[in-house]
Amino acid sequence: MASAFEYAPAPESRSVVDIAPSYGLFIDGEFTDAADGKVFKTVSPSSEEVLSEVAQAGAEDVDRAVRAARKAFAKWSALPGSERAKYLFRIARIIQERSRELAVLETLDNGKPIKETRDHDLPLVAGHFFYYAGWADKLGHAGFGPDPKPLGVAGQVIPWNFPLLMLAWKIAPALAAGNTVVLKPAETTPLSALFFADVCRQAGLPRGVVNILPGYGDAGAALVEHPDVDKVAFTGSTAVGKAIARQVAGTRKKLTLELGGKGANIVFDDAPIDQAVEGIITGIFFNQGQVCCAGSRLLVQESVQDEFLDALKRRLSTLRLGDPLDKNTDIGAINSAEQLARIKALAETGEAEGAERWSPACELPSTGYWFAPTLFTGVTQAHTVARDEIFGPVLSVLTFRTPAEAVAKANNSQYGLSAGIWSEKGSRILAVADKLRAGVVWANTFNKLDPTSPFGGYKESGFGREGGRHGLEAYLDV
Repeated sequence: MASAFEYAPAPESRSVVDIAPSYGLFIDGEFTDAADGKVFKTVSPSSEEVLSEVAQAGAEDVDRAVRAARKAFAKWSALPGSERAKYLFRIARIIQERSRELAVLETLDNGKPIKETRDHDLPLVAGHFFYYAGWADKLGHAGFGPDPKPLGVAGQVIPWNFPLLMLAWKIAPALAAGNTVVLKPAETTPLSALFFADVCRQAGLPRGVVNILPGYGDAGAALVEHPDVDKVAFTGSTAVGKAIARQVAGTRKKLTLELGGKGANIVFDDAPIDQAVEGIITGIFFNQGQVCCAGSRLLVQESVQDEFLDALKRRLSTLRLGDPLDKNTDIGAINSAEQLARIKALAETGEAEGAERWSPACELPSTGYWFAPTLFTGVTQAHTVARDEIFGPVLSVLTFRTPAEAVAKANNSQYGLSAGIWSEKGSRILAVADKLRAGVVWANTFNKLDPTSPFGGYKESGFGREGGRHGLEAYLDV
């Protein structure tokens, strides 16, 4: 894209990560082939290069992993919290030591820019393990009774947009509480979870405490349905979340769901324009908009609409799209051909329904999966692009006149995961935030996450909280 001055290429070296030609399933402390011998290829979204061949878990492998986790649970849950904490601290330190390697790996397998994996994802991954290591010997002081007990075996299914971070969100509190884990990473991004398995071995984690099963939806379904799984945690699409809720209904399994979102970023007429523009950019174009809490709806007060959109378009024109391993890149690749097709289809629907589409001048690479940052103006609440989660770098712009109208439009969604408010008046921010049906509300910022803070949604964005003290409750018998 056009820039005030040119940036020389600044690629991060791939030599810091050694990707093997093939990987097995991680069960009971060992890498092993799938029972039926099936494998699949994992591809780099920016180049369509095959990175590795990975064993594909099936129902028999799920059963093996659950049995290994159940066997390990007796000794792991009996350890004093201070002993479990030592393993979590060790894992956190190893992640820090290997952070450059893991950041490059995540960028190769996921497509997001290296500056996001390096500066955002990996520090948060280590932070979650450090944070929950601190809780491991203090569970009686977490507010869930004087002597809360672990649940048993946790079956966890994570998405492709933050592979290693979602793993940390789920595994760290589970282990701190004394549970054992069987985790299924997304089929498009299995590598960082398999590298994490190596981290567990390096940390000396007892066999069977963590098991990693790369595979497709059938493996996830088998894990959710397994009769010896006590706790199910899922992050992903609302449609799959609903299916999981139906599967576990009537069972003893504890369930948390973190699903889709259609976050509203509300900009009032007294907001600092340049600061708000940066927040909107972060809110929707971070990780190419492939974020459940993305601020994909911009609600801007009518009196500043033109000024704000002019500033937003100028800033968008300076973003750099290209090689995710280049440290100057702002917009990386879409994770898969399937996701790119969905984004294109919804953008075309927006145009067909009469919304006005705009993108900055942008040359897309000839290989890989790419989509230019896109704005839709002239959007009403009836438009598909204002209602459906696109999960891509697409921002829908609506306007409002009064705070009451802003709240009504922000809440007019089947989702309720996140929102942002931009104003100089603290009293206005607090008054509006109190009326928003969103699990997380940011004030004069967006997409700021912290291990100590709970995260989760309302309505079709799921239920339960991850992160903070609240994140322990889902893994304790309370």
